[in-house]
Amino acid sequence: MYHLPRTFTFAMNQEIRPLLQSPALRQIELSHAHLPLMERAGSAAFALAVQLLQDRTAQALILVGPGNNGGDALVAARLLREKGFNPCVVLASDPERFPPDARNAFLAWQASGGTCYTDVPKGLYGLIIDGLFGIGLTRPIDGIYAEWIQAINQFPGPVLALDCPSGLNADTGMAPGPTVKASHTLTFIARKPGLYTLEGPDHCGHISVASLGLEAAVQTASQGRLLDQETGVHAFTDQLPRRALNSHKGSHGSVGIIGSAPGMAGAALLAGRSALMVGAGRVYVGMLERLAVDPLQAELMLRQADEVFDLATALAIGPGLGASHEALDLLRRAINCDKPLLIDADGLNLLAAHPALHRHVARRSATTVLTPHPLEAARLLDQGILAVQSDRISAAQRLARQFNAEVVLKGAGSVIAAPNGQWAINGTGNPGLATAGTGDVLSGFIVALLAQGCPAHEALAAAVHLHGLAADHCVANGQGPLGLTASELLIPARRQLNEWVSQH
Repeated sequence: MYHLPRTFTFAMNQEIRPLLQSPALRQIELSHAHLPLMERAGSAAFALAVQLLQDRTAQALILVGPGNNGGDALVAARLLREKGFNPCVVLASDPERFPPDARNAFLAWQASGGTCYTDVPKGLYGLIIDGLFGIGLTRPIDGIYAEWIQAINQFPGPVLALDCPSGLNADTGMAPGPTVKASHTLTFIARKPGLYTLEGPDHCGHISVASLGLEAAVQTASQGRLLDQETGVHAFTDQLPRRALNSHKGSHGSVGIIGSAPGMAGAALLAGRSALMVGAGRVYVGMLERLAVDPLQAELMLRQADEVFDLATALAIGPGLGASHEALDLLRRAINCDKPLLIDADGLNLLAAHPALHRHVARRSATTVLTPHPLEAARLLDQGILAVQSDRISAAQRLARQFNAEVVLKGAGSVIAAPNGQWAINGTGNPGLATAGTGDVLSGFIVALLAQGCPAHEALAAAVHLHGLAADHCVANGQGPLGLTASELLIPARRQLNEWVSQH
């Protein structure tokens, strides 16, 4: 079998944003307990609060919870008071039961002349600071704190959440009960994955990080990474195609897309068009329902489904594949093929319905990529969709291990996972992607990069990031999010990819 030469290399760029879960963050805090971390956190919160207040006569309402998150808020309140502001501090818990650092922050607030209310007084506020609960909370909020959160979420002005919006699980992005909807979140030490996936993006607003002087510890403990618009390109520039002038279509890979059952030709055609737009030299679409030509993309070469195996450098199976016996036979043949393979959509559903195939996928010597949405992931893992969504990182990692595959668990904050335990959350994209065909476009992007020789993990990360970024460009240009169609992603994706190449 002919293999393209590996012309891509990967090196983790130091500008990539690390993501840390609660146990690692707790360990960092414990190992640096000798440092005035609460004072540093409160100082960072004070500085951002001053920016958000703008008008020095405006009053900040500061809601203080029973733990160290409340201590951070009390430090910010004290500093605001010392600088001539008049913050209103509301505290419903007993300070005598605070953790030691938070207790000291409360005493310092009192010593500065500050007082506390036990419930929210009526007033005109220029800012609300949410210092109720930090990253440790995993249960739904109830009682007086739930009432305060309801009031926060009706406030028309800026809301600053400290570390994590209260009620949001900072590890998973779950919001099981009343949860603050912040306009700004100032997170401490490092970014938390729950801020960027599932319900996190709907609650966090603009996210900034105060590292508290612990950058080196964070880099050492880093578990995952965030791919956002500011740093995403740095992750991919070493893997993007660098084309010689003396090249031809055969130099840039041949993609095979297998799908297109009767009535579902559009899915495979979208995937094929997408593969062309990100640089595949040739694209063959193997169709169960045969068409003579794609009238919108005549460059696609349409074949019988079983004809593309020997023509392609990399394969994708699933877009519009259906669930017929013929579809199952094609999936078996694809799994046994010694070429990079992406399984999507109906291919994943067939795989879930036939557990005997799982071990064959896991034993493949060539690259395997799986691209499930949450329901498809739940079927593959034989569990409920709530179990998948309640811990998206863990679900993606389990799939990666179980199938020895590169995996993207799609959704808000798509999670990318590798068999070796590496994971990332993509920070691009918007609700415009919640429409038919966008998954087929993503599959085309991924398999095209695989066909060009890009290593699997980097191909997946680059394609997912590019896919979301194309949607963001569309929305910025007035093409959505309402009414954005999958095919509209192709031109901005091509433009963005070429910009990355030109920057390299």
